[in-house]
Amino acid sequence: MSVPIDVKTTLERFRRFMIYNTCLSFIPKGYLKDPTVFPERNNDKGQIYLEAAAKIELAKIRDITFVKAVDVLGVIYASKSGNTQLRWRQISGSLGRLTGQASLNSLVNLIESKVLTREYVQGLVSHMQELKAAKEDEGSAED
Repeated sequence: MSVPIDVKTTLERFRRFMIYNTCLSFIPKGYLKDPTVFPERNNDKGQIYLEAAAKIELAKIRDITFVKAVDVLGVIYASKSGNTQLRWRQISGSLGRLTGQASLNSLVNLIESKVLTREYVQGLVSHMQELKAAKEDEGSAED
């Protein structure tokens, strides 16, 4: 199950989400603290791709390539399972719009990285419950 995402967030918060979702257990501490270092991954294992003015490859650890990026314009993130598909596009400076679909596991990491507020998620849950109730009402009306 995945839920729709459409929020404004900073690049740093989305960078944290990508790290939490992919490589928190093995990212070097120096890379974790550096806001210009991002994980990237090939298409065959769930794509993570940065569109930036300049990128330098720093290291490859497991299936993640760590890059140092300047002037990030956009990020494409797809989970290995395919249940999460997100795009971040720069609006102004480090602020951007994040859109796509997120799995329940990714929702937890989106909250943890402060991309989503608990209120936003509670609103999503309420909306989904209303939709489910409406569908159930339609089904019982047809009986």
